[in-house]
Amino acid sequence: MKSAFSEVLGRLRRERGLSQRRVATDLGITQALLSHYENDAREPRFDFLVKVCDYYEVSADYMLGRSDSRGDDATILVKSVCDILHALEELNHAEADLIANLKKTTDVRT
Repeated sequence: MKSAFSEVLGRLRRERGLSQRRVATDLGITQALLSHYENDAREPRFDFLVKVCDYYEVSADYMLGRSDSRGDDATILVKSVCDILHALEELNHAEADLIANLKKTTDVRT
């Protein structure tokens, strides 16, 4: 019987349409080792568990089959707020550029 980790690891990769070669390269391991993890032939070390959780943006509890939630609510909320703040910052830069261009346009006309 496959461990929850190996099943989740393979499922996340397939959901994203990624090859084992691509994920293995991204995670800094060999394709063979990733295949061993997905087929439950090897168990990962703690540092790999952390790396793969970060890579797929899921919690360790989800990776280990201890939770159906892919991330904890606080982490998801913080990431969403950070994404919103980043988007607002980009808008502020775009707005500043627009204002500067408008000033240049009006200065040329006067």
